[in-house]
Amino acid sequence: MLTEVEPRLTKFLLVEDDDDHATIVTRSLRKENASNLIDRANDGVEAIQYLRGEGRFQGVLLPDIILLDLKLPKKDGHEVLAEIKNDPRLCVIPIIVLSTSDAEADRLQAYRLHANSYLVKPLNADYFKKMIQDVSLYWGSWNRAPQLAATNTK
Repeated sequence: MLTEVEPRLTKFLLVEDDDDHATIVTRSLRKENASNLIDRANDGVEAIQYLRGEGRFQGVLLPDIILLDLKLPKKDGHEVLAEIKNDPRLCVIPIIVLSTSDAEADRLQAYRLHANSYLVKPLNADYFKKMIQDVSLYWGSWNRAPQLAATNTK
């Protein structure tokens, strides 16, 4: 028996330094479900500050899902992934690595650090948009994650 899945409010944290990629992801997530909330961190240090509620991020809601690029300034994606998965409060947040790298070493390292998924950004913009829409459908509608604390406070 099939059941219908209602889209629900899903909060994404996009950790991406490339403005063009960020625009594609943001527009595609909103197209799939207008109620998606999308915040962005431009580098790895900012992502950790956001998740820990430090500085200007004090009191923001934790995301339901993190979309994490690997090639980031200040702190790379593998380092960010390791910090999140080693934090008992944050480790349950699903992390989808979204990278241009299809290198076996990058994929293996991401999964060793407990990434929940590893996606390679397609070169074709239409395929990229479709992939992000599918991500939104799966992680935002089908997947059932535990409820997290309302805000990220110290």
